[in-house]
Amino acid sequence: MFVQAAQSIAEAYFASLLGVSALAGLALVFPLVMLSQMLSAGSIGGAISSAVARALGAEDAERAGGLALAAWIIAIAVAVCSAVAMHFLGPRIFAALGGTGDSVVAAVTYASVFFPGCICLWLCHSTLSVIRGTGDMRVPSLLLLLVSTGSIPLSGALALGWGPFPALGMAGLPAGLLTAYAIGAIAGIGFVVTGRSGLVLRGAWTRLSADLFLDILKVGALASVNGVLTVLTIVLMVGMVGRYGEAALAGYGLGARLEFLMIPVVFGIGAAMTAMVGINIGAGQVARARRIAWTGACAAAAIVGGIGIVLAVVPDLWLGIFLAADDSATLAVGRAYFRTVAPLYAFFGFGLALYFACQGAGRMLWPVVGSVSRIVLAVGGAALLSATAGFGVRGVFIAIATGMLGYGLITGLAVWRSTWERRTPS
Repeated sequence: MFVQAAQSIAEAYFASLLGVSALAGLALVFPLVMLSQMLSAGSIGGAISSAVARALGAEDAERAGGLALAAWIIAIAVAVCSAVAMHFLGPRIFAALGGTGDSVVAAVTYASVFFPGCICLWLCHSTLSVIRGTGDMRVPSLLLLLVSTGSIPLSGALALGWGPFPALGMAGLPAGLLTAYAIGAIAGIGFVVTGRSGLVLRGAWTRLSADLFLDILKVGALASVNGVLTVLTIVLMVGMVGRYGEAALAGYGLGARLEFLMIPVVFGIGAAMTAMVGINIGAGQVARARRIAWTGACAAAAIVGGIGIVLAVVPDLWLGIFLAADDSATLAVGRAYFRTVAPLYAFFGFGLALYFACQGAGRMLWPVVGSVSRIVLAVGGAALLSATAGFGVRGVFIAIATGMLGYGLITGLAVWRSTWERRTPS
């Protein structure tokens, strides 16, 4: 997952070489791209892992195989729907977020390639989620490592025209990414279909039923609401920051990108938590499942919080990768973001890790409540501080930090007070 984060950093760097307008355009489209990543790998993907793990914990290998087939059907359906939605709504969304002129053109160019091809991403992540549900973390990690590593030179070559490759500009960034994910999807599906994952796929078509889809979607739907709320928080903040100009949008975009990069870092722990909690819940080992949840949440808080503290002290460690010294306006916004928000990253990591644990337990209500609290605190606080109290763009950042604090505390308190028990398939 750290390598996948490096891929996202490289993409922002390549965009910076295309100009500030490209960087601002990437800030507009990035939350929606990250939403696809979060839904495919975390929300629906985590629900897939949880369902497969609970089936195997209850020693029902045939049901686990049927769930794998249902997962692929769901992935294809969601990918097609997202492509259609972005075709019709994309330009309006980018304009509503405060984008103008060249930044909107750059965002639309990126989206016109990414969303029609995101079926590759969805099939890759859904397949890796099936494999994680069996308890195998090695194969998904290896495949994601290869996908992320391969996408970096592919995106750079297609965007900037290295060697024999055409210089496609913004369109080249998603083209390289999706090519790598297509290869990963083929490899992952081959691993499952050939029986190396241990799942029973023979006769899976005849065993397909509404119950299998519901087992994934009853957890995945609430988890998706949580993911949408997380991204919606960033999107609304992008809209508020966009009122302060292109330089402010680019500066905040770099800060928001690192905030999003904390998600795959936590996912590295959370994906294991989902499978481990799910298997233990399926086997009736509730106390052990809860110990796994708290251990993983504390580890995620320590890792993400440590990164936040470093960047709060030295923000140019990140900003200097993308900005020159004479980009003073953009640098000032980016520094203000990190000095205000980054010290609270630990609470974001803590709450997000518990979200993955709740997926494994099949209990998603309270993580959604935590996300609702976060968006209320962030959006309401930003409107109050930036407009009424006259804090300007810094008021938006104070509100974002307050939302992270509330998210971590509310989710942690809810999990501490809740009771998990085994759920048997209906």
